[in-house]
Amino acid sequence: METQTTNRFDLRLTSGATSEALDPDKFKFAKYRRPKLYPKQEQAIFNDKRYALIEASTKTGKTHGCIAWLTEEAFITGRAGRNYWWVAPVSNQADIAFRRLKRALPQGMYKANDSLKTLTVPNGAVIWFKSADNPDSLYGEDVYAAVIDEASRAKTESWHAVRSTLTATGGACRMIGNVKGRKNWFYMLCRKAEAGEPNMHYSRLIAYDAVEAGVLALEEVEDAKRQLPDAVFKELYLAEPSDDGGNPFGLGAIERCVTPMSNRVPVAWGWDLAKSVDWTVGIALDDTGKVCRFERFQKPWQDTILYIKTLTGQTRAIVDSTGVGDPVLEALQQGTSNFTGFKFSSTSKQQIMEGLALSINQQTIGFPDGTIRHELDNFEYQYTRTGVTYGAPTGLHDDAVCALALVNSLRGRAVPAAPMIYQL
Repeated sequence: METQTTNRFDLRLTSGATSEALDPDKFKFAKYRRPKLYPKQEQAIFNDKRYALIEASTKTGKTHGCIAWLTEEAFITGRAGRNYWWVAPVSNQADIAFRRLKRALPQGMYKANDSLKTLTVPNGAVIWFKSADNPDSLYGEDVYAAVIDEASRAKTESWHAVRSTLTATGGACRMIGNVKGRKNWFYMLCRKAEAGEPNMHYSRLIAYDAVEAGVLALEEVEDAKRQLPDAVFKELYLAEPSDDGGNPFGLGAIERCVTPMSNRVPVAWGWDLAKSVDWTVGIALDDTGKVCRFERFQKPWQDTILYIKTLTGQTRAIVDSTGVGDPVLEALQQGTSNFTGFKFSSTSKQQIMEGLALSINQQTIGFPDGTIRHELDNFEYQYTRTGVTYGAPTGLHDDAVCALALVNSLRGRAVPAAPMIYQL
């Protein structure tokens, strides 16, 4: 049984006040203690990043923790005229959080407007509980902190609207929700946060975290596992997205290829060069097909050329020579013969991606968990009138996938080079 939702806020006045007459002078003497949160839950929500994104299973306490966070923001930074928003996909879901906070706060600490779903606290700040069903209705206000609840089910335009309200204030936002496939803005934004996007914090809370913390019964989780389809259980209780059918490698096959980084000597390098906001990525494989070097950086072209030469040495390498990569390849080939160029086109990209898919499904390649695995998980193909297109979803990167596909295409022809000492 989950106990988090029954915890009340330990927030009270040393002298009396009523909900009809909130007295700011008496509020100065209020005592507050944060409701009990388990460590993973607290770290996910109460961190120093402006944006915190939490993919969480059902009944892990994400709603309870974010209600506490928004309340603290209103009580600590609030003053008359400042607004704090709880935004849910539909009105009924916003109403759930509204009623929960009303039950948790002592009556002397707020004045409620049940029609507008607002709670005004003694310093004059107003906590609103809003529906995201009509994104246009969310524009225009200045908001000092916001929570987007059930974010994977909210419209993309709703996130855009909420983000606009935080512009003038520099307000923080917490985005929480179950995992619901991969074709939604919340999933995409979580992958950015997970990859280390500035000012973002990513967390994943699963049912077994709540079981370990004593707020959810193991028997309930195991019963759900027996009763629900596997894909549904994984999304709702393990925060694992279902495969939307557009991944050319297969999520299970990718998972089976995850292995620790090898410390053996590279036999081949693949280099995908940066284009504008992308990353230059270099991946090397050893003689067993495992990733043994992984580099991801953004540098000026001259520094990039020197860095690639230093890392690669005399090991055979294949380099993306598409567009701006052509002069870079020429510079790399000066004085050495171990660099080969590869021009990406829809046809050539399909060919090397199909080769990588074959290697992944046959488990003849291995790579560490982290950026490479995340990009492989998110990679997708789409059928169009002109053929099959491969790439990352809009806003995400596929540089590591391209580098891995490049080196995979070369390694069959590669031979081990003499051991090298890397001094950078």
